[in-house]
Amino acid sequence: MSSHHRLVIARRWLLLSTCFLFLAQPIAGASPLLVTVGEVTDRTAVVWGRGFEAGPLAVEARSTGGGATITASTSLSLESDFTGKLLLTNLQPATRYTYSLRHGKVEVSGTFMTAPSAKGTRRVHFLWSGDLGGGGYCRHVRDGYKIFRSMATFKPDFFLFVGDTIYADHRCGGSDVVPGYDFVATSLEEFRAKHRYNRADPHVQDFFRTTSVYAIWDDHEVRNNFAGPTESLTALGLQAFIDYWPLRPPEEEPRRLYRKVRWGKLAEFFILDTRQYRSDNRQPDGRSKTMLGPAQRRWLLDGVTGSDAVWKVVVSSVPLAVSKGRGARDSWSSANSSGLPEENGTGFSVERDAILKMFRARGVKNLVWVTADVHYAQVIRHRPWPGFSFHEFIAGPLSATSDQSRPLDVTLNPQSLFDLVDLGNVDNFGEVVIDPRGLTVRIFDASGTRRFQHTIAPDGPP
Repeated sequence: MSSHHRLVIARRWLLLSTCFLFLAQPIAGASPLLVTVGEVTDRTAVVWGRGFEAGPLAVEARSTGGGATITASTSLSLESDFTGKLLLTNLQPATRYTYSLRHGKVEVSGTFMTAPSAKGTRRVHFLWSGDLGGGGYCRHVRDGYKIFRSMATFKPDFFLFVGDTIYADHRCGGSDVVPGYDFVATSLEEFRAKHRYNRADPHVQDFFRTTSVYAIWDDHEVRNNFAGPTESLTALGLQAFIDYWPLRPPEEEPRRLYRKVRWGKLAEFFILDTRQYRSDNRQPDGRSKTMLGPAQRRWLLDGVTGSDAVWKVVVSSVPLAVSKGRGARDSWSSANSSGLPEENGTGFSVERDAILKMFRARGVKNLVWVTADVHYAQVIRHRPWPGFSFHEFIAGPLSATSDQSRPLDVTLNPQSLFDLVDLGNVDNFGEVVIDPRGLTVRIFDASGTRRFQHTIAPDGPP
């Protein structure tokens, strides 16, 4: 065996030993059985669990108003890192359910809310943010990821986790943080360990036991600013992401992450995968350059223009109007550092503008884009062409270094309604409440203090 192979094996044994010791440490209020509920519809939900040994994982759920008990079970194995997913079916719309998840002699319980039926007008209440554990801001030994404690007090219907759910390419260590994150992931077990570390935080678990989640990846689930087709670690990062979130890709496309979900008459959500199909960031912008790929782009155009929901919410892990990346742009915009069009730009603005022009041509109203990634919060109204406007909401980070706001892409004719920028690292999240009267967006810092509020009336009858 070569010295290189011995070094690789030793490194992996050290990582696994460190993760085992970390998971074995008693943490007040923590359970060795991790749980997350997601992909909730009006009739179904997925319960994800991560246990600690091979064996059965079972769940029972019942509406808070009574009714039949719904059950599901699976078997955990070392091959899947003791993770499993349980599909609950035949649920009632707009109903709160309690559930109990069991593995071995350990049991955890929680609640979740199902979506309204397609014609239901019950209000929609969700939070969103992104960017967890980056730039040396992983789990504090005393406070953990305390922003989740604040978010739990809002009791939302669900949470949109808009990318960078881990920082696979960042090290984070020191005496003031929980050990187990101080490495760069290059193997499947290492990517899984990054997810396990973030998910095991007691505040994260408390939040996810009572709030369902729709998660999507961004660059740091693999490597900074990566493009899926040209990145050698894409398959490993994607597998770990699918393993560690309650996702249900279609059987015919087991790696597909983009999907839509309806929350009654008032809102439909279109969750994009901006990584798996994108062209290399260094490629000049133009008609052949794509962030979504042809199949996902057609799906988005047909879905949004065909939706009869009052509000159409597109979830993109990267922003529309903020130019990000040096030399090779990583977000939709091709603008330069002043927000002006850049000759031979390397963004994805040609595809972005083609999508927006199709929305305008087909008369799409009440369009909102929910984004993250740039590590500050901002609320923007765009009017790129006469008679067509929409909003972009940016939030984050949950726990990472903060950044300064940047000039917005002038080609979208943007108006910044608010930005939260502070060199003292203001972690933040956004809240949206939709009812028949309109949509209200709020921005909160990590303590739960409101920093901004804005209400938008719907264009047309609800």
